[in-house]
Amino acid sequence: MTDTPVVPGCRHAGRCGGCQWQHVAYPAQLARKRQALDALLRASTPHLPPVSPVIGMPVGDDGMPWHFRHKSAFVFGPGPGGRGLVMGHYATGGREIVPVEECPVQSARANRIAFRLRDELVKGRVSAAGEDLSGVVRHLIVRTSADDRDAVAMLVVTRNAGELKRPIRALLASDERPDGFFLNIHDMPSSFMVGRETLRLDGHAQVRERATGPTFLVSPTAFFQTNPTAAATLVRLVLDAIDPATRNVLDLYSGSGLFTLPLLARGHRVLAVEENARAITDAHRNLEVNRLDPRGARLVAGRVEQVLPDLGRTVFDAVVLDPPRQGCAPTVIRQVFEHVRPARAVYVSCGPESLAGELPRIVAAGYRVAAVHAVDMFPHTPHVEAVVVLDRVDTTAPAPEKRATMPRSRRSHA
Repeated sequence: MTDTPVVPGCRHAGRCGGCQWQHVAYPAQLARKRQALDALLRASTPHLPPVSPVIGMPVGDDGMPWHFRHKSAFVFGPGPGGRGLVMGHYATGGREIVPVEECPVQSARANRIAFRLRDELVKGRVSAAGEDLSGVVRHLIVRTSADDRDAVAMLVVTRNAGELKRPIRALLASDERPDGFFLNIHDMPSSFMVGRETLRLDGHAQVRERATGPTFLVSPTAFFQTNPTAAATLVRLVLDAIDPATRNVLDLYSGSGLFTLPLLARGHRVLAVEENARAITDAHRNLEVNRLDPRGARLVAGRVEQVLPDLGRTVFDAVVLDPPRQGCAPTVIRQVFEHVRPARAVYVSCGPESLAGELPRIVAAGYRVAAVHAVDMFPHTPHVEAVVVLDRVDTTAPAPEKRATMPRSRRSHA
């Protein structure tokens, strides 16, 4: 391992805010992430087992990972002097748009689609929305499968302007045609990339993602891991942590079923809770696509902190938590580790700072950290994903009486 700087693989590295560590050799990136995660968690929770070496991505001939982001996104802006159109990414630490001619961390097929559409938009003199949203195009999102076999694209615009027709038709008639194309209307100032109205103009609505084991149908706006190869590693770690003989599993913040489906396929009974009703709908469809017996799972659309009190005295032998970056609400930590009290919990964290703040409360509730794994979801950045395996210390504590039934919550989306 060496910290000797290397030549970045992208000509835009340094200005573009997407990658901060392209100048760091990949083994050194992984070592830095492990050390940072270990120090962060140990500062809040002493006596932890050491963080396992970070599980990295496959690398190319140059020793670096590329083309691992399969939800690709670009932003449009006005060109020099406010004229023309450029497509790129935001600069480090600001809202300046850095025009790009390559993006090697994103899917190769997504890049080809994006740059072809950009060229057609420029040729058609389509304007960028701009800060005042007086122009037309805002963002482009392309979702591809891990093998680049499937691709769907979504162009985010302020309005369905007539000048969009020719560039979109040209893309759909080209060799870079995606398998599906959407137009999203987003005419309000917002930190969200997409608006409420989406029009499907051509082809398929989703890609079929097979990298994680079961097949997942993923649309451009659906929440699904950007890096499906790393997501498959997360699934493996969760399955490895839960005994195959475990009966009832509670999957919190379940999304469209990343962990629910593999658990169900292995024979567990799963209660999955997810706030986003669209994700629950997607999870139901994913059950059908994989021909999994829906009687083994109950999918509940609702806020985790509101659903948990409804579970009563149902026993869950294991709990999986995969919260957003800000972590779990304090009431969720209390309900899971003081009331549900599974023999084992697996906490998948994309926000280690939040995890570090929650671990002391979990340990104080009578749990010990059995293992800490780390996964490199986003190479060339400081981000690291953590998977923490937690065991209840008092394994002989009496369990609640009610055991076999999965409650039919009033929020059930069955």
